[in-house]
Amino acid sequence: MKRGIKALFITLAIATAGMSFSALAATPVAKTHATSSAADSTATSASAQTKAKATVKASDEEGTQVSINSASAEDLAHAMNGVGLKKAQAIVAYRDEYGPFKTLDDLKQVPGIGSSLVERNLTHLTL
Repeated sequence: MKRGIKALFITLAIATAGMSFSALAATPVAKTHATSSAADSTATSASAQTKAKATVKASDEEGTQVSINSASAEDLAHAMNGVGLKKAQAIVAYRDEYGPFKTLDDLKQVPGIGSSLVERNLTHLTL
């Protein structure tokens, strides 16, 4: 009879532990959902601020055109979208080695400069 009572208590303990765990597990999910909703609204406002800054930066740089045949690496890095100092230095090194660019599409021959990067910056570049 003692074994029967022990088995009953063990079964009840396991069953109640399982129920209490599922009850406790439901609460953080609701909190997570509420937290993710708050994070989404924060991310949306941060995204709007980023877009506004990008628009201001784009409007500042729209009038900035640089000649790929005479600009320094710093000027190229500042004027071109997606081009840092390393890529700008690669453009200048290529220009020094092979001579001036004949067309803007010749910029694609520079290692690290792809066609999408050239197309993105066509408005900022001149010969």
